[in-house]
Amino acid sequence: MKLLVLGGTHHVGRAIVEAALERGDQVSTLNRGLSRAPARGVRALIADRTDPESVRRALGDGEWDAVIDTWAWAPRVVREAAGLLADRAGHYGYVSSRGVHRWPWPPGADEQAPLVDGDPAGTDNADYAAAKRGGELAVLESFGERALLARAGMILGPYEDVGRIPWWLRRLEKGGRVLAPAPADTPLQYLEVRDLATWMLQSVERGLGGAFTVTGPPGAITLGELLTTALEVTGFDTELVWAEPDLLMRHGLPLGMEFGLRMPDGSTPSGMHDADVSAALAEGLTTRPLRETLADTWAWLQAEGDPAPRPDAPSPDTWLDAAAEQRLLDQLSH
Repeated sequence: MKLLVLGGTHHVGRAIVEAALERGDQVSTLNRGLSRAPARGVRALIADRTDPESVRRALGDGEWDAVIDTWAWAPRVVREAAGLLADRAGHYGYVSSRGVHRWPWPPGADEQAPLVDGDPAGTDNADYAAAKRGGELAVLESFGERALLARAGMILGPYEDVGRIPWWLRRLEKGGRVLAPAPADTPLQYLEVRDLATWMLQSVERGLGGAFTVTGPPGAITLGELLTTALEVTGFDTELVWAEPDLLMRHGLPLGMEFGLRMPDGSTPSGMHDADVSAALAEGLTTRPLRETLADTWAWLQAEGDPAPRPDAPSPDTWLDAAAEQRLLDQLSH
């Protein structure tokens, strides 16, 4: 397949590029060329996506079988790219988010759950949900049934720059006693980034259109399984000390928020880890073992170091007050 990836250097985009090259696809990327050198074998098109003329010049007269776009900011940028490519690409895959569904999410929600409003011509980055929905509408304007909207849930695995698993691995690496948000049997629903990449490539290649909730099966793992498996694959000498959510909140420790297990006010949200993914599974979505995901994420961190903090989110270094954690650990030891 002749593939154009809009982005292609971070997290999902990087995984898509690597998976496409492994498949033998002919891959072009379009980005500013600032974050990292293009992968070997990639044709790198350099442009600032916020500058339509820059994008137009970079695309030239190129044509592609499919496009995959990971943009998460102003929908206008997606609209302009999709408009330029409407007659020069067969299919357009947009990495969207479950965040496009109106809050609060219903338990067991599928693709039919209510959606937030979005503006395909929007220029605002502040509201992530509205921006992603605007991006979806922008793609649909130009590609219609040739558009695939992948509404991803929590994405883990190598190259993760949100900070969830890298942050936990660095905490566990320190050894000793580490607080964890009880209960350990809390179910988690996630998708490995490479499984998302594989599914999107296979789907755009065969022209799959429509919106899909794309995450792992509900109930597949628990938080306790995730953290204990992380200890097993790394060999860290660390003891998990499970503390109830109300106790953590009283000590100003927002553990669990990184996995969407609770809100800033301490309440437990609905619908975060029990989405109905039967539609994506029926269209070939597969998931790899948790142990493989954690081992490969740790290997990536060791090889490349921690990812730079995202400019649109607080640095993971600020998530937890180490002194407050130690005070609670001391209290629980008595």
